[in-house]
Amino acid sequence: MSQPSTAAISAALATCRVAGLDAPLGEVASFLELQPGATGPRLRLRSTVPMAGLASAIASGLSAALPGLEGVVVELEPHIAAGARKQGVEALDRVGNVIAVASGKGGVGKSTTAVNLALALAAEGGRVGLLDADIYGPSQQLMLGIAGDRQPTVRDGKFFEPIMAHGLQTMSMGYLVTANTPMVWRGPMASGALQQMLQQTLWHDLDYLIVDMPPGTGDIQLTLAQKVPVSGAVIVTTPQDIALLDCRKGIEMFRKVEIPVLGVVENMAVHICSACGHAEHLFGAGGGERIAQAYGVPLLGALPLDIRIREQTDGGTPTVVAEPSGAIAAIYRDIARRTALHLARLQIAAPARGPVISFSND
Repeated sequence: MSQPSTAAISAALATCRVAGLDAPLGEVASFLELQPGATGPRLRLRSTVPMAGLASAIASGLSAALPGLEGVVVELEPHIAAGARKQGVEALDRVGNVIAVASGKGGVGKSTTAVNLALALAAEGGRVGLLDADIYGPSQQLMLGIAGDRQPTVRDGKFFEPIMAHGLQTMSMGYLVTANTPMVWRGPMASGALQQMLQQTLWHDLDYLIVDMPPGTGDIQLTLAQKVPVSGAVIVTTPQDIALLDCRKGIEMFRKVEIPVLGVVENMAVHICSACGHAEHLFGAGGGERIAQAYGVPLLGALPLDIRIREQTDGGTPTVVAEPSGAIAAIYRDIARRTALHLARLQIAAPARGPVISFSND
């Protein structure tokens, strides 16, 4: 059987859908090349979101939709566009998109979500960095399993080389001080430290820089909004009413500073008893979905209250790398793809920025 034409493949991409992606393939993938292979045709696609975990599902969907693609092997080549940014805010060198992971209050699992989101984006094929912006209480060093005495290499007396951990480029105040050193700093000093870590870290060609924000809506959040080219924010909450109240404040803050909210992640949504399998909503049910609907933003995903998430993160191997084929890692990867998809959609919808030329008869 002859191979399908480029037009036929593009038409199939436009209508084909696979589980794990909330869009037709044609929205995020385009044809690059079709070549014969030893066991079947080899199809190369360019993708605007990282989705390596869906390659087999995409191959199955396309082979079912199009004669001549039986046994096809799909190879995805991510091409992640740099995000739009507010006017007057300079881009970070070699960083395409900055995603802030934030919460209105502490204790909702924001840092755990941030590190697993970063790892999930990397597992899907993105080039990812992680910045621990919680100046007063940095935690990513522990979560990534980096030795307490390890410090970044300094270049030219002022630039930091990011520390690699599980494939991520990382930077944290925890690398620069000891675990027992309290950061007794006023807001301007903490904000200055954040800017220094952002701008003086030698990031290497990142598609995404995930910024683990401190909880609340204070000086550091305002500094990030006003002086850093943030592409979008992910808000983490639990279903309980008090957390949702603070979640609203977080969403409102990002709206006021004109940073788009990419969606809401509901943490600790349900507890599954490890002994009997009984499911119980300890903190209430459906809170994340309600607040997402109220603000017209996506619910990116809901995570269970599972002791393994805590144990793996405390042990320096977060869930996405500790159990990469597990059910919880699959949720994090779904959240990562949805986050990247909504960011890509924002970039398409954003008006082109450039000079405006006007003519008059004066």
